[in-house]
Amino acid sequence: MGVVANAIDNKLRTRFAPTRLDIEDESSRHRGHAGHREGGESHFRVEIVSAAFEGHNRVARQRLVYDALKAEFDAGLHALSLTTLTPAEDR
Repeated sequence: MGVVANAIDNKLRTRFAPTRLDIEDESSRHRGHAGHREGGESHFRVEIVSAAFEGHNRVARQRLVYDALKAEFDAGLHALSLTTLTPAEDR
């Protein structure tokens, strides 16, 4: 994992105590598109399962994740493809 991926992993684990967290750097798929940078770590797919999402709709869950990663976005993270589930939904 690269520096950005490690930061994403650490912050999401600390903030949400997930039962499952999958992070994939998809930057190479976005070559030539907005936000792409050489070396990758600009576009990620994140699947996270956490009890912290219970009682929140999809948009609210995504806002929680984006808020947790504000510093990464400010530093150049361009995009996340998010799947946010509760443990009951991850069956």
